[in-house]
Formats: sequence, structure tokens, C-alpha cells
Amino acid sequence: MKKILLTLVAAAALHTASAQNSAVTNAILFQRQGTLDKARTEIDKAVQNPKTSTKAKTWYTRGEVYDGMAASPIYGKALGAGEGAKVAFESYQKAIELDGKDGEFGKQAVAKMDNLYGLALNAGVENYNGKKFDEAIKSYQMAQQIRPQDTTAYLYAAYAAEAKQDFASAKATYSKLQAMNYKSPQMYGRLLQIAREEKNDAEAMKVVQQALQAYPNNKAFMLEELNMYLAAGRGKEALDKIDRAIAADPTNSNLYAVKGSILDQNKQPELALAAYRKAVETNPENFDAQFNMGVYNYNKAAENFTKASKMDMASYQKSGKKLEADGKKFFEQALPHFEKALQIQPDDRATISSLQKVYVRLGRNADAEKMNTKLESLKK
Repeated sequence: MKKILLTLVAAAALHTASAQNSAVTNAILFQRQGTLDKARTEIDKAVQNPKTSTKAKTWYTRGEVYDGMAASPIYGKALGAGEGAKVAFESYQKAIELDGKDGEFGKQAVAKMDNLYGLALNAGVENYNGKKFDEAIKSYQMAQQIRPQDTTAYLYAAYAAEAKQDFASAKATYSKLQAMNYKSPQMYGRLLQIAREEKNDAEAMKVVQQALQAYPNNKAFMLEELNMYLAAGRGKEALDKIDRAIAADPTNSNLYAVKGSILDQNKQPELALAAYRKAVETNPENFDAQFNMGVYNYNKAAENFTKASKMDMASYQKSGKKLEADGKKFFEQALPHFEKALQIQPDDRATISSLQKVYVRLGRNADAEKMNTKLESLKK
């Protein structure tokens, strides 16, 4: 009797264990048959069962089921955006936790996790395109955990944080990238844009300097730094910066024109003229350079006529007429530059006014009247 009783107890225990494992077994069978919806139902039961929820096999199987669903154009429709990758990731993680990286299922889960990276990244992109930025960030963070040294998921997470105006998180993520020795002009460009959104000039300058340290010959960052110096009234310091920019981009007419403006501000008119002349040689259609060359010659002419007007009769008879003759030559030299500037920008009032004055000085009264009429029409 005792022997029979023991046999019966053993059989009962075997039946109980079998019942507990049946959900996992069924999930595996359904998965192999390709009926992933049924596999999902069974494995979700298994992870709720106290007896099977502590086994690495259960969680590994769950990971496989959801992994397969996420990759399926049919069964993937039954999942929320990013759900398949998320559940598979969590399941593989649990399998590794229970079995270790060298266990039968833990080892397989590690390999599966690496393959899951693309799913997590794609889920992030899908959520981002759907403007579900919080969900996108979660997917990108999952991808970061799977491949901690891969920079793509960090970069995309920063973009998502920016999209939801969470600049603090975006900057923190960019900082992680920099700590990984990641560099790209796009990243510095985004950081610069954030600094501008926050109206933080000091931070913007810091970003540009970091960018130039990484990319010393980048023309865009050189110009950004130059504009910051000019905006801050630091023209003298800007000269060194612009010379570097010109060395990197010697055919950029605007750089020479800007250099001329800085030299003008520093009261170095002769050097300014040389810069304007170079700008015009590089690109005759450069309005600023043409106009400023006209201004230079106009000012030289006006200076001569002013000196002559202040002379006493004796001095005027001695050298006044020469001053006026030289002054007229400067007006004549200013004329083609103003005319070209007007051709480039036909409605620029400063150019029209300057031309009107030059025409008067040169005795071209009909042309002066045309400029006066044009000015009046622009006021209406």
C-alpha cells in the first residue's frame, strides 16, 4: 500500500508540474507553428504564474514571441508602437537576470538583445514621426542599453528631447555623446540653436569655440564666431577671426566686405578700401562692397572740397583749385560704384541719395533730378 501511495503522489506531482509548464510549452509550439497571437496568449499566462515566472526559459520564450510579433507585418499590427521591442527587451533582460550571461537561456538572450537594437531604434523613429516624443525617447533609451557605445540612439534621443522643447534633457544627452568622444558639425549646430532658443550668448560662444576646436577650418562656425564678435562690438578681435575665415574660403566675397567694414570701424580707411576692392574683384555683384567703395571715394572728395572751402584767399589761389580738382576725380571714381550698387539693389535709398549728390557735384543735373524723383516715389 505504501508503495502504491508513493507512486500516486509522485504521479500527482508530475501532473502538477506539467500543468504549470504547459503554458510555456504551448507558447513554444504556437511560435514554431507561426501563430504568434496564440503564442502570446500562452506566454502571457506563464509570466503571471508564480511557478513559471521564476524560470529563465519562460522569459526567454516571451522575448522570442514579442520579438517575432514586432518583426511581423501581420502580428505587429496587434501591438502598440514600440510595444514589441519594449516587451522583448524586458523579457530578455529578465532571462539574463535569472540565468546569468553564461546560462543556457541567458546566453541566447544576450545574442537576441543585440538583434533587438534595430527594432528599438525603429520603434523610436516611428514614435518620433508620430510626435510621441516621450515614447520615442524610451525606445531610444532601450537601444542605448542594448548597445551602450553606439551613438545613434543617443543622437536621436537628443533630437526627440529638442522636439518637445526639453532643452535640458537634450543638452544632457549631447554631453553624454561628447563624453563618448563623439563629434559632428550637426551636433554643435544643434547645441548652438538651443543656446539661441534660451537666449544664452555666453553658452552660444562656448559652443562655437568647442566646434572650432573640433573643426578648426569649418567656414560656418568661423562666420558664427565672427558675427558674435561683431555683435559684441569686438571688431579688433574679429579681424584675426575673419583672416582665418578668408584663408579657409578665399573666394568668399562677403568675407572681404565684412573685413572692410571692420577696418572702417577701426578708422583704417586705406586698408578698408583694399578689402572692399578685393570683395569686388571676387564678386562684382557684392552690393556692400560696391556701395562702400563709393562711400570711400565720396568721403575723400568731400574732404578735399571741405579743406578748400576753409582756406583763405591766398591759400586757395595757391592750392585750393588743385584740391577741388582732386576732389572731382574722387567723385568720378565714386560714381561707377554707386551706379553698380543701384543696379544690384534698385530701391536702396542710401545709394539713390548718394548718387544724387555725386551727379550734382559733377554737374549732371538731369541725372540728379532723376534720382531725386526716384527718392520721392519711394517715400509714397
